[in-house]
Amino acid sequence: MPITASSLNVLCFTYGACGVSTKQSANTADSERSLMEVLLMERILVTGGAGFLGSHLCDLLLEEGHHVIVMDNLITGSVRNIAHHQGNPRFFFVNHDVTEYLYLKDRVDFIFHFASPASPIDYLKYPIQTLKVGSLGTHKTLGLAVAQGAGYLLASTSEVYGDPLVHPQPEDYWGNVNPVGPRGVYDEAKRFSEAMVTAYHATHGADTKIARIFNTYGPRMRRDDGRVIPTMIGQALSDRPMTINGDGSQTRSFCYVSDLTNGIYRLAISGEHGPVNIGNPEEYTILDLAKMIIRFTGSKSEIVFRPKLADDPKRRRPDISKAESLLRWTPRVGIEEGLQKTIEWFRAD
Repeated sequence: MPITASSLNVLCFTYGACGVSTKQSANTADSERSLMEVLLMERILVTGGAGFLGSHLCDLLLEEGHHVIVMDNLITGSVRNIAHHQGNPRFFFVNHDVTEYLYLKDRVDFIFHFASPASPIDYLKYPIQTLKVGSLGTHKTLGLAVAQGAGYLLASTSEVYGDPLVHPQPEDYWGNVNPVGPRGVYDEAKRFSEAMVTAYHATHGADTKIARIFNTYGPRMRRDDGRVIPTMIGQALSDRPMTINGDGSQTRSFCYVSDLTNGIYRLAISGEHGPVNIGNPEEYTILDLAKMIIRFTGSKSEIVFRPKLADDPKRRRPDISKAESLLRWTPRVGIEEGLQKTIEWFRAD
């Protein structure tokens, strides 16, 4: 039987059927306590939790014993990404658009706002929805956080730096962004989100965090989502020409998804309210990436060069010194190990 939203645990918007304990840690004065102590057995709302990154975050939260409510309208996410949690009494799914009216009768204790189209193909297909979830969706989820006294983490992006003139990119770099270019709907939606999160912290004292997420990859990426790694793996596994936009000299830094969610997890309990880069600082040209994927897959694909995309950043690499010092976090999975794990998943999918 195909997996559908209706076959998962689905809640009404009052969440009255959850029956989940909201017992809190007694040692509320200890700012250095672990996330388990802060959120043990408490309710966590993950918007966009049926997407690539959101679903992996849900995995981590459930492994640590938390109760997770996913809210997703599935325009780019998929129930396949969360179907393995079917029957878990600590996991609930709600098919809902967070830009619409948002009300929860019962308490949530932390909100991870991950809802948004995130690949170029998706945000070019859904430009208005991308802008709305970055503005209205952020506004409504922040309002819920303030009303319920919940912590809040925004999944922002390295795209706020645009085509950077500073390399690597530290958090105090303001960026080089074209607001009316093809990537503008995503870039500006996230820049607005960050401004609103900062305003809610300053005005309402909301306990907010901002994660600037750099290129991330791993299982559950869609072959057709337009991002470079799933596109190249899909081409390699079918021995089709491997396409590169431009001459391949542009660089990116790729973080494996388990490292990314670990960094998000640590940021959630930090005392930092400003933006924090989460990504892997190892930098590779797109041409080198293509050659690695061909080697790991044993593909017969030939590399084909196409015209450069408009506003495509020439270099992208995070300065993660802030995450290293504040969160004691550094990525552990190298590109070769991560690519081989991802290729293995694509072969089996």
